[in-house]
Amino acid sequence: MNRRSTSPRLSLVLVLALVCTSPAPASFAQGRSGSQRRVTASRPRPEIARMLREVDARNIERTIRELVSFGTRNTLSSQDDPARGIGAARDWIYREMQRYSRDSGGRLKVELQTYEQPAGRFQRIQKATKLTNIVATLPGTQAESKGRAYVVSGHYDSMCTSPTDATCDAPGANDDASGTAAVLELARVMSKRQFDATIIFVAVAGEEQGLVGSTYFAEQAKKQNMDVDAMFTNDIIGSSTGANGVRDDRTVRVFSEGVPTNETKQEADTRRSVGGENDSQSRQLARFIKEAAEEYVPGFRVWMIYRRDRYLRGGDHIPFLEQGYAAVRFTEPNENYNHQHQNVRVENGVQYGDLPQFDDFAYIAQVARVNCAALSALALAPARPSDVRILTRRLTNDTDLQWAANKEPDLAGYEVVWRDTTEAVWTHSLWVGRVTSYTMKGMSKDNYFFGVRAVDADGNRSPVTYPRPQREARN
Repeated sequence: MNRRSTSPRLSLVLVLALVCTSPAPASFAQGRSGSQRRVTASRPRPEIARMLREVDARNIERTIRELVSFGTRNTLSSQDDPARGIGAARDWIYREMQRYSRDSGGRLKVELQTYEQPAGRFQRIQKATKLTNIVATLPGTQAESKGRAYVVSGHYDSMCTSPTDATCDAPGANDDASGTAAVLELARVMSKRQFDATIIFVAVAGEEQGLVGSTYFAEQAKKQNMDVDAMFTNDIIGSSTGANGVRDDRTVRVFSEGVPTNETKQEADTRRSVGGENDSQSRQLARFIKEAAEEYVPGFRVWMIYRRDRYLRGGDHIPFLEQGYAAVRFTEPNENYNHQHQNVRVENGVQYGDLPQFDDFAYIAQVARVNCAALSALALAPARPSDVRILTRRLTNDTDLQWAANKEPDLAGYEVVWRDTTEAVWTHSLWVGRVTSYTMKGMSKDNYFFGVRAVDADGNRSPVTYPRPQREARN
């Protein structure tokens, strides 16, 4: 969170912080005139920093080479060959996750989510096919938070030029052994720790056949009323060098949609009337990830792309968006299409195919560290505030905000954040204490975007909730 120097128009706002009766958490300091303002932490939290140091590029390389060794991981390939095909890859990933479970003392719960996918999905599944997602769940430890879940995925299937060719060699080193390897490394490192909320590590199948494995997971989550607060998919995070010859090993793109996929007509009418095209839950998630990267992985840039996905492409976050969950996609900054969805061959001296020699394992480890920092920060923080409203009952140059109280026992209070309407990220914040309403004096709701986030006693901050307009205050 960047801070600008205090301007005269904000002086009244800072003085109002005097009315807050709850103490500020440790990461806040007393400002002038007794007001409480956010102070950016001078160093990352030690336990998160330790986890990032444990992320090992050598483990990531080993996983990728093991997955490539199965020849093909096409969803339509052999299910029961112990050495080649999707079944062999599935069994190996399952064994790895079980090993991490043992190392965690059994806290990591590993299961196979198997179902039969009927034929006909985009004509890429020509007969009914068994699909299996490998799901490893690290339950949260705080009673009020453990029902809240964060999902991180990579897809372990691969393809050649034809998505229905089940016999060709399809190494899939980048698409998407890289994302799967990152997820496995996250599970290995993070399962040794405890978090308030639940984290679910998933290797999905069927992505190349039309996102079918992730669609099944997301649909089942919705049917079971799972509180999936956020979902990350890591897909094509393997190479730091693009087809254009540009090498960038210090950037990852994070794609996030603006207008929600599942937006209702009433929600669309409200959005058009007051703005908010840039303030979906997925956009707030992308901003949260960017802040976490800046704090814990300095020198590595999260490049927020304000799109659901790339042109002509789609990833496993989309089924979650369709179910109303916040979700984003991680992808390398410069892709090389000679190494995606290509039969392995050499033509005119050019090597085609998704081979491990084109992966940058140190770069993948950095992307995994960004994932780890953001997931840890999310799972340690309070839930984002609910039912946040801007009250519109009166015409005024003040802004009246109201929200529902969080239930976490270690909640310290809330911050109000704001930015100019043309700015991409939240630029200002104000600690307002353990209250459920606040008036920003002298700041018109017409001129700024506002949000609210929860803060616990250790200074862990939730993602921001963007308010909806409401004419009358709640009783």
